[in-house]
Amino acid sequence: MSRRTLGAVGLLALALAAGATVVFALRSDGDRVGRRDGVQATLAVSAALAPADAAGFARALAPRPFSFPADHGPHPGFRTEWWYYTGNVETAARRHFGFQLTFFRTALAPLGTSDGASAWSTRQLYLAHFALTDTAGRRFRAWSRLDREALDLAGARAKPFRIWLGDWSAESEIAGGLPVRLRAAEDDVAIDLILAAEKAVVLQGDRGLSQKGPEPGNASYYYSLSRMSAQGTVRVGGEPLSVSGLAWMDREWSTSALGPELVGWDWLALQLDDGREIMVYRLRRRDGSTDAHSAGSLVSADGAARSLPAADVTLDALDHWTSPRSRVRYPSRWRLAVPRAGLALEIVPRLADQELIVGTRYWEGAVRVEGTADGLPIAGRGYVELVGYGE
Repeated sequence: MSRRTLGAVGLLALALAAGATVVFALRSDGDRVGRRDGVQATLAVSAALAPADAAGFARALAPRPFSFPADHGPHPGFRTEWWYYTGNVETAARRHFGFQLTFFRTALAPLGTSDGASAWSTRQLYLAHFALTDTAGRRFRAWSRLDREALDLAGARAKPFRIWLGDWSAESEIAGGLPVRLRAAEDDVAIDLILAAEKAVVLQGDRGLSQKGPEPGNASYYYSLSRMSAQGTVRVGGEPLSVSGLAWMDREWSTSALGPELVGWDWLALQLDDGREIMVYRLRRRDGSTDAHSAGSLVSADGAARSLPAADVTLDALDHWTSPRSRVRYPSRWRLAVPRAGLALEIVPRLADQELIVGTRYWEGAVRVEGTADGLPIAGRGYVELVGYGE
């Protein structure tokens, strides 16, 4: 889902107006620090995604044809867009790392609006998050950057595919946009990974139209690459480590908002050892119930995908964790059941503390999976995102 951070752009746009690159960091000792500009703030995601004037922006109203590599690139007619990469990798000695590198674009004004006379002027702002989970080291590090499209400070293009914010980037030299190379570095942490798709694109929802509420246009265009091989280097403490594993990529664009009855969501993307993948998002209502527009998908080992309506999935929290920084209480272990697929899974965080406080606050982290498939043992790995808790 990953709509959580785009609202921070509006909060921090004033800093960019002064010509600043904004960087937030979550240090290994758990203290959030805003560096380079001294900007420190957090924004409630539910407030950031409240309904706003959509006049002049394109809307996700009906299924559309998808075309690649064009749709790997930006869709500036829509208000918001994101490129979302997560993965679980290991060294040859089985030392585990989880990584997140996500890029967000938000439009300040519709297409056709003047950029202004200054070279600094822009209609588009970009935000990125970079995080690394070092399971053996029991450390979680996270950073955020925000900058304008002007002067080549940030941007995105389809041919050849590239999205960047400073020296953080996802790019490909191949005409079709895959494989893609991820690069990000901050302090003594870095990733340099090549991701190659092992399955075809999965169109989520109704042929790529993912409805998030009853209102027309309260939807996104949404596709995934649910199983990508990942190989390259992770650097921690200045030490480069060769790693390999699996990654997941999500792409969405929309001019949408959370309805007033929704407070957040839980999103899970899991890769099972039998070759299947499952994605589930639970939209949470203010009364604690699950919204009817919650959904997901199940991808078979051969790449065939089918949608999962909310009625096909049961997701229960088995434990909780309270952040020592924000004092917010998050679910911290889950039971996921998809009876029609014969799946009964338990999902456990690699580390309890994978909370990001980087302009916005949410929990996103690497998880391991255990359970049964048609009564036989199964294992896996994945990522979970928890948005709107404590708001």
